[in-house]
Parts: sequence; structure tokens; C-alpha cells
Amino acid sequence: MKSDSEIMRDVEAELRWSPDFDETDVAVKVNDSVVTMTGFVHKFAEKYQAETAVKRVAGVAGVANDIEVRLPSRDRVADPEIAREAVAALRHELPIACENIKVLVHQGRVTLEGAVEWGYQKEYAENAVRRLRDITGVSNLIVVRPRVAPTEVKRRIEEAFRRSAEVDGKSISVDAHGGEVTLKGKVRSWAERQEAQHTAWCAPGVTQVRNEITVSP
Repeated sequence: MKSDSEIMRDVEAELRWSPDFDETDVAVKVNDSVVTMTGFVHKFAEKYQAETAVKRVAGVAGVANDIEVRLPSRDRVADPEIAREAVAALRHELPIACENIKVLVHQGRVTLEGAVEWGYQKEYAENAVRRLRDITGVSNLIVVRPRVAPTEVKRRIEEAFRRSAEVDGKSISVDAHGGEVTLKGKVRSWAERQEAQHTAWCAPGVTQVRNEITVSP
């Protein structure tokens, strides 16, 4: 098992390795395998990219992303313009489901509201606006209202785990009550934990995923 100092070394190396992230003003601390990032970046996308990079590192059991987004004053865009860009991004990413999604923007922070049929559509909607350069944060309040029978949810997720080359389905248990899914078990890395959660969200009928999987390298 990695020590905190070894995890910190690997995390800092991974952040330097990431081509889309400037780690100059970001500090990293590690305590009991949990990584805390502080400092600031100039784009919200960089904050998310930093978190994604840290989760790729073996031995990381948790991440606290306290990085602040500080937009340069010359790059600040009015909320109405950000809202128009967000709507355009949603139309491109989800040309049908976007009709049921509303965008609200306040001081650069985007809030998504509405309802979709599939869990992955909620995730894709957030990913679409997260890439906008002028935002300071994203709140995803979209709800999932499926048409599939609740009894099918557990079976379909377990089948997806069995097909996956990136998730060891034998080490994960799935508990489903209607569209609310709880994942438990142990995996080898944070990336595998995230992939299991993503797989569960992609199943038809899923309205909520509680990821209680632990990382045990």
C-alpha cells in the first residue's frame, strides 16, 4: 500500500503530465490517502481536469477539490452570453433531450434544471456546459424520469459490469430500489470506481447512484 508521501509524489507528477492543466498555482496535500487540492485556476474546466487527473493515480482513496476559479477580468462575459453558449452546447450534445433542460446563470455559475429519461443524459448535459471557458461552476439539478420497469435496473447494470473490460464486476454488488442504485464492494483504483459509477448511470431507469465502493489497491 502506498504511503501518503508516495501518493503525493505521483499526484504532483500526474498534474504536471496533464497537457490541459497549469499546476503553477495549485497546492496538494495528502492525508490517509485522501488528496486535497487548493489554490486557483483561470478556467472551471481546469479545476475539473485537475480532479480527473488525481483520480487516475493509484492509491488515491478520496479527493477534496478546493481549487478556486478566478477568471481574468478581461475575459469576464456577461451571464446572458454564458446562458446562450450553454444552450447552444446542450443542443449540440443532446439535440432531443435539451428541449427539457433549462439553463440559469448567476455570476458565472451555471445551474441546469429539468428532466431527462436516461441517467447518462444528465451526465452529458453537465459535461457539455463544463467545457465553457467563462463559467465559475456548475450545479446539475436535472432529475431522471425513466420509462423502464424498476425491476430491470439491477439486472441491466450487472450485465454491463460483466461485459466491461475496465470494471471487475465480481467485486461489486448492486442494490436497486426502483431507480435508486447503491454500489458496494472494493476496486483497485479510483478510476475503476468512477467507471463503475458511470456504467450504473448509463443504465436505463437509473435516477440516482450512491457510490459506496472503496478503493483498495
